[in-house]
Amino acid sequence: MGFIANWKAKRAYKHAMAVYDLSITDWQSDVEIFQKARDAFVLAEKGEDVVVNQTIQKAGEIVLWTAQGQFHEAGRSAGQYSATSQGLSIPVVAGIRYRVGATRGTYVSGDPIQKYGEVGDVILTTNRVLFNGMFNTKEWLFSKWNGAAASADETDYIFHVSNRQKTSGILFGARDGREFNRFLSCALIAAEYGIDRVIKEIDKNLKELEEDKPVIPPLEMKEPKQLE
Repeated sequence: MGFIANWKAKRAYKHAMAVYDLSITDWQSDVEIFQKARDAFVLAEKGEDVVVNQTIQKAGEIVLWTAQGQFHEAGRSAGQYSATSQGLSIPVVAGIRYRVGATRGTYVSGDPIQKYGEVGDVILTTNRVLFNGMFNTKEWLFSKWNGAAASADETDYIFHVSNRQKTSGILFGARDGREFNRFLSCALIAAEYGIDRVIKEIDKNLKELEEDKPVIPPLEMKEPKQLE
């Protein structure tokens, strides 16, 4: 193998292994999360809370998951005053003029944004999502649920509920955000179809994950140490 072909083979090998490493890491993360979720819902089926908490729960409500998150709520960025002036310029002495008149204009409100606030405890139950902070306490009931949106990296969530005009949500760290995504999906299924349905769906997902486990691509090349 010539020098150029050798160099290309080495680079292709390293790229393929980098893609594989990323894929297998994500795969292992999902397997661990779904196994954790299965254990949680098996306990919930027995009527047991999954995590220790101080939440005042409603009848039949079970705590499934908890973590730290940052609360945010719909608001607006800083506005500004758009003004025009009218008046008369009067000469006072050579080279100096004095202007009299009035300023008038319109206040322009800022753009709609999500305003990020304090960090607190996020609690997911069989009935709702809760945020408990020092200054804010919010709940998003599944019975009022209209939908949700998540960022591409699964860290930031916005919840839509029918009993509140302003959208609001939670920002998580990368690991907690990914885990929350899976647990929330399971909790919503449980709220609509029952916990036994969730366990069946998790088992199905775990089976599909095992079938889709990433494999090292068959490469017609030598390993990097042999390409030196």
